[in-house]
Amino acid sequence: MSNFNNVSRRRFIAVAGATAVSSVLLKACGNPPAATPTATSAQATKAALTTEQVPETTKVRLGYLPIVESVALIIAKEKGFFAKYGMTDVEVSKQANWGAARDNVKIGAPAGGIDGGQWQMPMPYLISEGIITDNLKVPMYVLLQLNTHGNGIAIAGKHKDKGVGLKSDKIKPLIDKMKSEGTKFKAAHTFPKANQEFWIRYWLAANGVDPDNDIELLTVPSAQTVANMKTGTMDAFSTGDPWPYRIVKEKIGFLSALTAEIWKAHPEEYLAMRADWVDKNPKATKALLKGIMEAQQWCDNFDNRKELVQIVSTKNYLSVAPEVLDELMMGKYDLGDGRVIDDKSMAPLYWKDSKGSVSYPYQSHDLWFLTESVRWGFLPKESLATAKDLIKKVNREDIWREAAKEAGIPAADIPTSTSRGIEEFFDGVKFDPENPQAYLDSLKIKKA
Repeated sequence: MSNFNNVSRRRFIAVAGATAVSSVLLKACGNPPAATPTATSAQATKAALTTEQVPETTKVRLGYLPIVESVALIIAKEKGFFAKYGMTDVEVSKQANWGAARDNVKIGAPAGGIDGGQWQMPMPYLISEGIITDNLKVPMYVLLQLNTHGNGIAIAGKHKDKGVGLKSDKIKPLIDKMKSEGTKFKAAHTFPKANQEFWIRYWLAANGVDPDNDIELLTVPSAQTVANMKTGTMDAFSTGDPWPYRIVKEKIGFLSALTAEIWKAHPEEYLAMRADWVDKNPKATKALLKGIMEAQQWCDNFDNRKELVQIVSTKNYLSVAPEVLDELMMGKYDLGDGRVIDDKSMAPLYWKDSKGSVSYPYQSHDLWFLTESVRWGFLPKESLATAKDLIKKVNREDIWREAAKEAGIPAADIPTSTSRGIEEFFDGVKFDPENPQAYLDSLKIKKA
């Protein structure tokens, strides 16, 4: 788009050299700027930006849910990364649940809602197409991936020692027995037709369970996860950290699987904005992305994770005891069933993972989410034929690339393809974005 002309790298470097905080980017993640800049320092930062970089507005309201997927947004605000790029009035607004976030982006910030923020996939597509907004199409742009990993499948303690694990031939008989006795296995997720439902559906189906016929699937907000498991009304939950780990810490249940085990380096949640806000504020959009990218790099310096936990655990944000986050943010998981994982590559990651870029929004990942939507009957079969065209309209990876180049990010850290290639899941199934129909055909349990 003509509004997104790149600033030359040479000019950016000249500007960056004029401000000390710019040296933080990439190579000096261990020395982040101090807390949110004062008005004076924010004015100095804005003055250091070139004309092409000064955002059209300094204000934006971003919605988030209090789970680890939102961490980069919180850090970008609290460590001054947004302000560094001229976005001095970013409001990071806690949403009561995913339904509230959907409703708030539908009405927009001028009417008291939000301009965009954190989303499960494919919510931006469902909102753009009016599928979850009462047929009102609200065009959205997917701009950046916030993280990988950070989810788990939690199981009620009453099922401990029954062989309910990542891959087990005991899961289906257990669920069948409950069904025959007139008590269906109840599993919950946080929003229908989105990734936390997809994780539990994939795990169940890979273990021979039909999630539409063998169990009862329910939608429950993340904050009710622990309470509902305590009362014994739920057998399983698919949700974001810290909620699964709290279930273990409070000895309510155990984790049958981390989503990092189901699909290593899987895409998790995304930054997406109303398209009208982006089209009106192209420079502000790139300023937001730069701030988040820098925050993501800071987050992935594990030397910073103790401070990260202290910032995000407060009542203003995740409102959880720091000790609940300390271990999982370092990739240490006591799954509560005798298994212990100690592997930083399994932790929530925000900038890089074992397969490369986390931040870049691969269009091939969007295609998997839409293909999985067809698998479960959330989208009609014929939509698969036009999925790539829809993705090109909604996924604005081109804006991410431009922001990355302006920020001086090395070319080696900017993906050269919109596809990450063939993906493989824990059960050996593969997804080739060049042939999504072959993936669907390979699946034994599905509606499509």
